[in-house]
Amino acid sequence: MCPQSRLNHSRALEGVHGVHLVPHSPFALEEINQHGDFCQSTCESPAFGANQRLIVQRVWQQRPACLRPIQGCRHGDKNLAETIANVLTSLPFIALGIQAPRKNLNCKLYANSLIGVGVASSLYHASRGQLRKYLRWADYTTIATATVCLSRALRNENPRLLMAASALVLPVQPLMVSAVHTGMMEVAFAKRAFQDPDLRMAHNVHKMSSVLGGVFFIAEDFFPQTPFLHAAWHLAAAVGVSTCNKLLE
Repeated sequence: MCPQSRLNHSRALEGVHGVHLVPHSPFALEEINQHGDFCQSTCESPAFGANQRLIVQRVWQQRPACLRPIQGCRHGDKNLAETIANVLTSLPFIALGIQAPRKNLNCKLYANSLIGVGVASSLYHASRGQLRKYLRWADYTTIATATVCLSRALRNENPRLLMAASALVLPVQPLMVSAVHTGMMEVAFAKRAFQDPDLRMAHNVHKMSSVLGGVFFIAEDFFPQTPFLHAAWHLAAAVGVSTCNKLLE
């Protein structure tokens, strides 16, 4: 039947009582193959696909700060005195890396990563201009690397999937990696201190330095005009790292 005859039949039936014509959907395609079988396939509307992409873009733009790349440090190094203080308080991490136990490969990797933390932090705080943005990334990345190495040195049986995921995410979200492996280290430290009385003093010092470091880290955002908060965080973190070295002895 030709299209014209179908159109005429449709118009003829429009006035018949009890007959309701349903137009074909523009998104449905009906086919009859050579064997006489009836086939129907639904075609996706371009507008529907565009709406999906728009929703995904909006969700991605509204993601939390922890899932965003590091854009740079907003505070700190506002003057020469603060820069000097931040560089000097980065040096203890180099000393801690040199003094850290090196009894096996994992311990050696952790010790070297601590040296990397001190070097990257010193270079970042001494830098200016466009280079500062990249050194900020290097600073956070070396810190995350050190937490992964410490976690590996404390527990050689860490799940391979976790370590592989940490290695993949580390260059993009080092703060997230640091949080996960620092939490694992805190649990391991608490268990060891509970079993070994000789570690309890070190664990108490570690807890106090961690809390104090967290206060300085948060206060730096709430009180950006207060000088030397970042340097104080360096020192508190260095004390906490020194107690972690006790776990590897």
